[in-house]
Amino acid sequence: MTWRLGLVAGEPSGDLIASRVLAGLKQADPTVLPEGIGGPQLAREGVNIWHPMHALSVFGYVDALKRLPTLIRTYQDVKHKWLAQPPALFLGVDAPDFNLRLERTLKGAGIPTIHFVGPSIWAWRYERIHFIRQAVSHMLVLFPFEEAIYKKENIPVTYVGHPLADAIALEPDQLAARKRLGLESQGRVLAILPGSRASEIKLMAPRFLQAAQRLVKRDPMLTCVVPMVNAQREAEFNAILKLYPVPNLRCVHAVSGDASGRPIAWDVLEACDVSLVTSGTATLEAALFKRPMVISYVLSPLMRRIMSWKSGQQRPYLPWVGLPNVLSNDFVVPELLQDDATPENLAREVWDLFVHDTRADQIRMRFTDMHRTLQCDTPARAAQAILQVLDEHR
Repeated sequence: MTWRLGLVAGEPSGDLIASRVLAGLKQADPTVLPEGIGGPQLAREGVNIWHPMHALSVFGYVDALKRLPTLIRTYQDVKHKWLAQPPALFLGVDAPDFNLRLERTLKGAGIPTIHFVGPSIWAWRYERIHFIRQAVSHMLVLFPFEEAIYKKENIPVTYVGHPLADAIALEPDQLAARKRLGLESQGRVLAILPGSRASEIKLMAPRFLQAAQRLVKRDPMLTCVVPMVNAQREAEFNAILKLYPVPNLRCVHAVSGDASGRPIAWDVLEACDVSLVTSGTATLEAALFKRPMVISYVLSPLMRRIMSWKSGQQRPYLPWVGLPNVLSNDFVVPELLQDDATPENLAREVWDLFVHDTRADQIRMRFTDMHRTLQCDTPARAAQAILQVLDEHR
């Protein structure tokens, strides 16, 4: 007998994580019929896509205001559909502003709700834990330290590891990745990942490109490779590239990936020697590929004021913002944020990682240990937890 699974994933990272979990769930129970909001990775797993994930990709703060009518229409549509014909269970993956509101409504209507990828309450706005308690029947968390947080608050929780740690090989093959991208086997390669949102491209790309200009002056043979999640982000990036041209820079579109749906960013990270990365899931991906990196992030003045107002904090609870550093409890790789994120500083830190082999080797060893910790067959663990919640509510 089949059963319907409501599913919402936002952002490329959420789409990828959700697809891995859904694959594990379908293997454990092929009778599941998933429907909702997602991207190309979930579409490949057979999800009935009601709305594309980019409808949610700007949900939150300033960017959301521009898309608020679309967001409200999308929210109301899926809410009314699932209230009219309740799924057996709802799974929200990331996109906490959208999903937690939806989950509270669905849970109130008697639909069990699972949320995967906990909001970073350990860094910002811990008080959100009370809203999560109202909205979520069960939490699935990516990192070991998160499990203790939710247990302390008496919220049902399961640590399932990170699906990317299962999907990415413990030992990367740099030469094979360079061959796939058509890069020379020798010579330095810098991966530049300025973010997946328009606001990130606008704020980070000029800094990253000016840093790359300085690095090319030090090494004229340096190759820079920039993966893009879609054609729109690529066009936005290329407009900035015209203002800050960099020799030997290649921008690669996501459609360049192989037929298996492997993200093009993975090939770029596997091929590079060092990466310059906007804070987010990409930092964890770089760590899983054992790539030394410089993490950077800049908020607009308005965004800083809004975050400070909403959180009541001037800065995160933790001294780190990059996931590799958070998981290591240490500044394993440099973070250059806000006023420190100057082209000069970025170029200096990247160059240091290029030329100091001992430091780069130490970083790779730390990242290998991290990879092993997170590698625990996440799809199978998550599927088991989901089916257990389903059985409890039948």
